[in-house]
Amino acid sequence: MKKFDWKKIAALFTAVTAVAVLTACGNPDAKANDNAKENSSKEAEPDTVYRTLDEIKKDGTINIGVFSDKNPFGYVDENGEYQGYDVYFANRIGEDLGVDVNFVSTEAANRIEYLQTGKVDIILANFTVTEERAEEVDFALPYMNVALGVVSPEDQVVESLDNWDEEKQIIVISGTTAETYLTENYPDIPLQKYDSYATAKNALENGNGAAWANDNTEVIAYALQNKGYKVGIPELGGKDTIAPAVSKGNETLLTWINDEIKAVADEQFFHADYDATLTDTYGDEYKEELVVEGGETE
Repeated sequence: MKKFDWKKIAALFTAVTAVAVLTACGNPDAKANDNAKENSSKEAEPDTVYRTLDEIKKDGTINIGVFSDKNPFGYVDENGEYQGYDVYFANRIGEDLGVDVNFVSTEAANRIEYLQTGKVDIILANFTVTEERAEEVDFALPYMNVALGVVSPEDQVVESLDNWDEEKQIIVISGTTAETYLTENYPDIPLQKYDSYATAKNALENGNGAAWANDNTEVIAYALQNKGYKVGIPELGGKDTIAPAVSKGNETLLTWINDEIKAVADEQFFHADYDATLTDTYGDEYKEELVVEGGETE
């Protein structure tokens, strides 16, 4: 009778048991790798980057995002210098902080990105305050009132968006409140979207859209500066405000800006800003309607 080799049987049993355990529990090395990948993915999500007030002062320069093609609020003149209502305020910020101002040209769609990535410390680019944006950036006190408006050729003035001809398009700039408002309230109106003010204006002048919807301050200025166009809808939707914005959580810089806006109200700074940068375009007619002093709106 053949004898069993109990040592071999025991070794075989141990090996089978080990395989079963690994199969049931999974490969620990593989799990570790999966966990590492998951953690790495989470760590890859960038945090908001910003410089505190003390860091800006120590550096001696503040980076402020403004428009370079939105006359008379932020634009580059024939000498290559930044000018406009927002720029006037930016220069005062630099003066009172005791630092140089480095202007960073921005477009509407990348204002939030520039703050979150630390490319700028402040956005002063006609930034309308909305609840959605306030989830991503921190707004300071307002310094201007604004609403949406619609400008169109005076031989075919658009005075209402109701009963819209769906074969016609409205020009908007990506990342603006006009785009958001029309998408939410008039979803059947086709939108022709552009990244910059210059390309939007060119599209209107080339007849690529029936009208252009944007801040009423912008479309009113456009109609005043360009013959053959009329603002048929001077106020679309409700009234909003324009305010500086900083990176989410940058409390020291936000507090300083709010204090600054309150302080300069004593000298009617934003009325002086209007006189210096906007009067040539709007006259005195719109001053009290647009200007906000000390962050206090009616």
